[in-house]
Amino acid sequence: MEILTNIKNRLRGNITEASFEGANIVLYTNNERFFKEGEGEIKEIVNEIKKRIELRADQKILTDQTTVERQIREIAPNDAEITNIIFDPHRSIVVIEAKKPGLVIGKQGSILNEIRKETLWTPQIQRSPAIKSQITENIREVLYANNNYRRKFLNQIGEKIYKEWSPEKVEEWVRLTFLGGARQVGRSCILLQTPNSKVLLDCGVDVAAQGSNKFPFFNVPEFDIAQLDAVIISHAHLDHVGLLPYLYKMGYKGPVYMTLPSRDIAALLALDFIGVAYKQAAQPLFNSKDIKEMVKHSICLNYNEVTDVTPDVRLTFYNAGHALGSAMVHLNIGNGAHNLLYTGDFKYAKSRLLDPAVNVFPRVETVIPESTYGSKHDILPPRIQSEEELIGFVNKTIKREGKVLIPELGLGRAQETMLILEDAMKSGKLEKVPIYIDGMIWDINAIHTAYPDFLSAKVKSQIFQDDNPFVSEIFSRVGSPQERKKVVEGGPCIVLATSGMLVGGASVEYFKEFAGNEKNTLIFVCYQGVGSLGRQVQDGAKETKMIVDGREEIVKINFEVETVAGLSAHAGRNELISFFNNMRPKPKRIIIDHGEVSKSLDLASALYKLNRVETSVPRTLETIRLR
Repeated sequence: MEILTNIKNRLRGNITEASFEGANIVLYTNNERFFKEGEGEIKEIVNEIKKRIELRADQKILTDQTTVERQIREIAPNDAEITNIIFDPHRSIVVIEAKKPGLVIGKQGSILNEIRKETLWTPQIQRSPAIKSQITENIREVLYANNNYRRKFLNQIGEKIYKEWSPEKVEEWVRLTFLGGARQVGRSCILLQTPNSKVLLDCGVDVAAQGSNKFPFFNVPEFDIAQLDAVIISHAHLDHVGLLPYLYKMGYKGPVYMTLPSRDIAALLALDFIGVAYKQAAQPLFNSKDIKEMVKHSICLNYNEVTDVTPDVRLTFYNAGHALGSAMVHLNIGNGAHNLLYTGDFKYAKSRLLDPAVNVFPRVETVIPESTYGSKHDILPPRIQSEEELIGFVNKTIKREGKVLIPELGLGRAQETMLILEDAMKSGKLEKVPIYIDGMIWDINAIHTAYPDFLSAKVKSQIFQDDNPFVSEIFSRVGSPQERKKVVEGGPCIVLATSGMLVGGASVEYFKEFAGNEKNTLIFVCYQGVGSLGRQVQDGAKETKMIVDGREEIVKINFEVETVAGLSAHAGRNELISFFNNMRPKPKRIIIDHGEVSKSLDLASALYKLNRVETSVPRTLETIRLR
């Protein structure tokens, strides 16, 4: 590639190899002096070409791994509590896992810099999670086991991004095709096309739907997996990421861009998706090999980090405030010809777990917001009022010696509830009873502790000060059918269990056991999808057919059913309106997505009247030209 040749020529024989890692450029040198002192020359080139460049030592001059491990432990303070040191020799990288990574970094990176100069390896720091996370460990193993493949893969991505492209050569146009998620909540999937690129925004399933309505439409002329350049994932809920491993099963070999927490949680939920299929005696859509392929091809970005994903599409993630690692997707298309913001799911209000969504951007012409709570009737009550309501329902149930079931989305919603309950119990607002955590929630808690930088300032501070709320002694993990049986047969308690819509998972098992007793209470704290058992119960169903001990039975619904609306991780109607009122810059066009038909239409009408901006509510399979 011309850009790499030019850089090598500029650096006068100091570079043995130049390659790409996605949109970034990596240079390798066997000149130890240049490795230690050449940053000034590298910075000059970075300022000219406006691309990220990293200088690494060639394998030939690297210090041996045993010596390096000893040197790292000598240089880093003992208080850092290093738990693991992993070598990636193909990329001259050493990964240092520590309980207190800040102490390994040092003031203004001083300790990291010392490690780099002493060992010639390029150090990268990762936080050791307070809760052991098997999925995070497995993902890291997959990446390290395939590091040679990863190096070649990332270089190929870079070659595709940097191939010559000139906006003068072709007419610039941008179009979107909604393959799923339009006028519905579920199977979010949008295909973005330009003359040079085909990029998929999200790839979800509708867990509450039946048959082919579960999945995006891939059998349409616009979608050709062989021509797909990139997939971008907003966050790791199944309605946005659930079908991603299937793309790799179908033969996709390209990159998927997401945040680090989204990658780990997507892998965890995909494994659970396979497990649920087996429990329902159904053939899973994909297997663990396909999930590994997804992980191998992932490129993870932090918030506000800018990267090219194709020759004419540049991506930046912004905090969406919806769930751990959830991101608003900002795309600069055609070197500034059009700027698109796809919000994914977002929360424009501070919660205990997360900071509110960002709404100031460099440039935006078109916005695709969600409309889950877009109706004029979806005015969410103040958060403090909702928390008091939740605690009130729990106390009332405990007083009559009943049990409380809270079906949870394992990602985000469950952790928010845990923070509310922990605070209420500490302050004496909530009676002290056992709180049981069942399903994937505990594993997702572990991922939260691995990535505290994505959490709210308060929770991040608690984790840094070893006051991790997710490992509080008031929570007990339920990990087996025997332990679940003890909960069912025991006294008053609170159970948080997945799934949030009572569609498979541990929550369904507790539902069967708790539903018949009028002393018990079911509390919904998250959205219930159309067609789900949760929505049927929420709408007043008094009985339902369920499989109990291998045979179909009628389960009577006698327990109290309550909904606490104000705890949603989605933006309510007022937040959606405020988001656009305060957004900078103002968009020229709003395309409403991710909501039931009436809610989407209602929100579109309101935004048009308030902002006098073009609004539309496309149907699934509609194509819209943006430019």
